[in-house]
Amino acid sequence: MANRGGIKWIWGPVRGLLHKMPETTALLVLSIVTGTLCGLAAVGLKLAIHGIQGGIAQLVPGSRWPYLVLPGVGMLLSLLIVRYLIRDNIGHGVTKVLQAVSKNESKIKSHNCWSSLVTSALTIGFGGSVGAEAPIVYTGAAIGSNLGRYCGMSYRGMTLLLGCGAAGAVAGIFNAPLAGVLFTLEILLFNLSMSGILPLMLSSISATLVSILCLGQESPFAATVVPFNLGNVPFYVLLGIFCGLGSLYFIRTTLEMEDRLGKLGNPFLRWALSAVMLGILIFLFPPLHGEGYNFLSPLLNGLAVDFGGNTPLNYFLRWQWAVPLFFLLVMLLKVFSMTFTNAGGGVGGTFGPTLFMGAVAGFVLATTVNLIRPGLVPVSNFVLVGMAGLMAGVMQAPLTAIFLIAEISGGYELLVPLILTSAIAYGVTRIFEKYSIYTKRIAASGELLTHDSDQAVLTLLKTEQLLETDFLPLRIDATLRELVEAISTSNRNLFPVVDSRGRFQGYVILSDVRKDMFRQELYDKRHVYNYMRTAPEYVHPDEPMESVMRKFEKSGAWNLPVVDKGRVYLGFLSKSKIFSAYREELKDFSQD
Repeated sequence: MANRGGIKWIWGPVRGLLHKMPETTALLVLSIVTGTLCGLAAVGLKLAIHGIQGGIAQLVPGSRWPYLVLPGVGMLLSLLIVRYLIRDNIGHGVTKVLQAVSKNESKIKSHNCWSSLVTSALTIGFGGSVGAEAPIVYTGAAIGSNLGRYCGMSYRGMTLLLGCGAAGAVAGIFNAPLAGVLFTLEILLFNLSMSGILPLMLSSISATLVSILCLGQESPFAATVVPFNLGNVPFYVLLGIFCGLGSLYFIRTTLEMEDRLGKLGNPFLRWALSAVMLGILIFLFPPLHGEGYNFLSPLLNGLAVDFGGNTPLNYFLRWQWAVPLFFLLVMLLKVFSMTFTNAGGGVGGTFGPTLFMGAVAGFVLATTVNLIRPGLVPVSNFVLVGMAGLMAGVMQAPLTAIFLIAEISGGYELLVPLILTSAIAYGVTRIFEKYSIYTKRIAASGELLTHDSDQAVLTLLKTEQLLETDFLPLRIDATLRELVEAISTSNRNLFPVVDSRGRFQGYVILSDVRKDMFRQELYDKRHVYNYMRTAPEYVHPDEPMESVMRKFEKSGAWNLPVVDKGRVYLGFLSKSKIFSAYREELKDFSQD
């Protein structure tokens, strides 16, 4: 209690001081705080993963057999924590952040400031074949969102701090501040003004400095880069096409597998199946273990690949053509190992597997070309450029892909092939897939914010918030006398008609009754059903506004009834009120 009181004693004056500042100034201060906390979270996650991996390596030195079981142990621990301690779904971190912005007013539950860190550390540390980037992005976004909420920020300010958290998380995990800013701009926050970019930059650089201060500037993607050769352009074009097709495979296979495994209702049955399959894949293909970054070092530096007998396929790999075939299989199976990890209860993202698969794609192409004509292309360059290519296609974020790889590898001299390959991969993917791995499911539900201001504003409008309930309901068997009495006491010209259970039957318009309103001889002879019209469309309270507007356009109506799944009447939605709310939201959306 004393500790809590001390925190309150410190926090109270700080919060009061922030309230006295203009929100733009307070956002600058909080962006630095957010970036610092995200940098510490990224450092903590890295240390936790490496600590667990190091402890396991000491317990089972030199043996591959335990890796048939250990990834499943990590998945089970994460499943138990999520199911019985947190009791919330924390998977698919980047998608969850997008949903928070579009559906939940940028509010993220406070437990996400730590829960993704703990569960992803266990998942990856024990060998789960996923990345740590999406969980740290979710953590960073949660830190920014909760800071904004506790400091009384507006929706726009809280959304910007959420973006600062995501930018700081990416910057902290990769030591790449520019990539953190671009990631937030391309994937999370749209239509952000120039003044809104400054907090993102402050958060990213703060997180990067914290990470460098704690862990140094070493990168798992340190590479031996060869100067760009104009004669290799056709091969970079070919790599772009290969990465585009690989991105299409990644997106569709992942979503299809998630759907199939999701049909296994019992989570422990799903864990058992996923754990067995993942263990077998890692045993046969060691690069699928964990994030897989440690297996990329030889590829990035042009060194020979040697598994030291740690795979049953090692004898097969003595044949030179078997190496690209083996890694092509690794590339294709990474999607399966990643999906098994997440479906089995593990917590991790697609960000890391995307980088891994891109590196392997570049290695496969370069090795194949060099086997046909030795020494023609530099393998390490193609490994780096392949990472950017697949990332550009899967995430549909080419700028993030280009500058992330340039920053983490120091490979700015490869800027031309990075741009060329990423652009082609992005273009090839877009021909077949309009949405990224993060946004496809959200787009299908009509909840995706986009760079289109009109579409984004429609997404932010909520049906339940625009519901009008001041209409006077009438029973379907009510007499004209009762209808006239209702008209005299109501200030609306529309009257919903319901049955004895409150289920919507139709509606009456004042103009249809006017001719009989003063004919008292009809008051007890005519009934509401004589004047009732049927509704051309129904709206549900949780229906996306884009769908609602299609119904208005199709029906030509100015008012549509809102009913629940049992068709119980809830109120009406007015096109004029939607237009008014749209104009207000668009005005706010266009401002900083």
